[in-house]
Amino acid sequence: QCRGCGPGGVAAVAMEASELWVGFVGAGRMAGGLVRGLLQAGKVPASNILASAPSDKNLDAWRELGCRTTHCNLEVVHRSTLVFLATKPHILPGVLEEIRPAVGSHHIVVSLVAGVTIQTLQRLLPPWTKVLRIMPNLPCVVQAGAMVFSRGSNAGDEEAALLKSLLSSCGLCEEVPESYIDIHTGLSGSGVAYVYLFAEALAEGAVKMGMPGALASRIAAQTLLGAAKMLLETGEHPAKLRGDVCTPGGTTIYALHQLEKGALRATVMDAVEAATNRACDMAKD
Repeated sequence: QCRGCGPGGVAAVAMEASELWVGFVGAGRMAGGLVRGLLQAGKVPASNILASAPSDKNLDAWRELGCRTTHCNLEVVHRSTLVFLATKPHILPGVLEEIRPAVGSHHIVVSLVAGVTIQTLQRLLPPWTKVLRIMPNLPCVVQAGAMVFSRGSNAGDEEAALLKSLLSSCGLCEEVPESYIDIHTGLSGSGVAYVYLFAEALAEGAVKMGMPGALASRIAAQTLLGAAKMLLETGEHPAKLRGDVCTPGGTTIYALHQLEKGALRATVMDAVEAATNRACDMAKD
């Protein structure tokens, strides 16, 4: 039985979370989105969070949230138990070399860095380090993200349960094999942009037919939100819900015929494949 989910396990995880000292090495947009989720859900008090960055450019926003800040990465490691790595990929090896002497067996290190494998993280950190790798997406900033994570060889059920408990405040959070992380990047990380492109096209279609642009954009966004909510809450297959909207000889089937002629489904599948392959290539660079 999972140690984090046994009798009183969820309560134990929540209690541990409230007593956690959480550090962020890197304070960019994605890290900021995660910390807002933690704070809004009351998972970790702001006074228990310390973030580092080379300049004050991003740190001012963290101070406004009540978090502590520093320019010293080593200070974050010394003062935290759970350490999120949120740097740019090309900076990470140097950061790991810098913090390696301070990483102890009590630390949990979670990487948000794209293209850096668990194997690489474990090679550049002490051999006992509990390493996990997470791939969030941009809507984590509004606590509606889709995240997947994988654990390294030293991270057990307790660490996985703690991370999932914390990050569920930022959206959907699922544990997956590491091989799925690049697919998640193609599906959800990059997929947000596909949806924005579709939302833009929906609104422009309405503008073409005479609706004001601002109104069309709001209705397009709400349409996407409602459709996504129905998918999640009903558990129905998308094809079933699509069929429910189509009436014989009605407006929707005429519109869907045009989308099929434009090869919408094949094009989107190609897009997910292209982004996934690019994510795999980046990991090899």
